[in-house]
Amino acid sequence: MRKPAKTFRDLIVWQKAHQFVLKTYKYTKKFPKHELYGLSSQFRRAAVSIPANIAEGFKKRGSKDTMRFLNISHGSLEECRYYIILAKDLKYGDSDHLNNLLEEVSRLLDGYYKAILNSES
Repeated sequence: MRKPAKTFRDLIVWQKAHQFVLKTYKYTKKFPKHELYGLSSQFRRAAVSIPANIAEGFKKRGSKDTMRFLNISHGSLEECRYYIILAKDLKYGDSDHLNNLLEEVSRLLDGYYKAILNSES
């Protein structure tokens, strides 16, 4: 059994979400210049929101507050899922690596949410 996380940085879901942000920045750097204040910016903000809300929810008192931040994180994850589809359709580069990592973050986030929900019962 794993030791309880002392900080949000100990959470595997946060670690993977942070990796997704780093890869998103690298991926969007190759977008056309005219997307700098459009898709690139929106995609990056949504990606950053995933681990940021996991981190913010980590120290909240009470599981309802924590779960609210995880819900926001999951919403941002779904937003990124759309941006990956859009970037692929616009032929801005191969996004399979991002999509695979996003799926992993999604599964981990679901598991973390369920663990908190079950700890309440």
